[in-house]
Amino acid sequence: MTPTLRTARLLLEPYVPEDEDAFVALFQDIRVSRWMGEGPLSEAAARALFGRIFTKVYARDLFDVWAVRRDGLLIGHAEIKPTDESGGHEIIYALTPTVWGSGLGTELAEGIVAHGFGTLGLGEVHATVAAPNRASLALLARIGFEHVRDIEEADGALTRVLTRRLTTTDRSSLAR
Repeated sequence: MTPTLRTARLLLEPYVPEDEDAFVALFQDIRVSRWMGEGPLSEAAARALFGRIFTKVYARDLFDVWAVRRDGLLIGHAEIKPTDESGGHEIIYALTPTVWGSGLGTELAEGIVAHGFGTLGLGEVHATVAAPNRASLALLARIGFEHVRDIEEADGALTRVLTRRLTTTDRSSLAR
């Protein structure tokens, strides 16, 4: 079962049915969704995806998926899951543009990574990022991710595969 996580300013917890409209709005926002999967989802596709979180991911305990909240409001989405693209566990995160530039993306990514290293016992975590998504690439570089390879997508676009390995510093902070 997806655990609840806390960072200094964020609460990551499993979605509840009442989150559906905010989830749909996040995944339909072109500023956010252009960097995710196939891009913006139709309302029907976003609602279907939200439903699968409950009927597939949570029901089968496949991987961790969170609603990201600040001050009680849903402001984002986060996951950590095994993927073929990265060859291991990949972090996925998205925040509503109203909070961009506030450091919450860094805080969120660090929280998911700490969960991967601590709770899941991983030795490394990965991220896949569209090559033009400079903000996400810079954020991940700041928190220790390194570019390991590129994937050329069917449409010719490049996706960067980044990896962060568990360090001695990480081990020390997990031991506290």
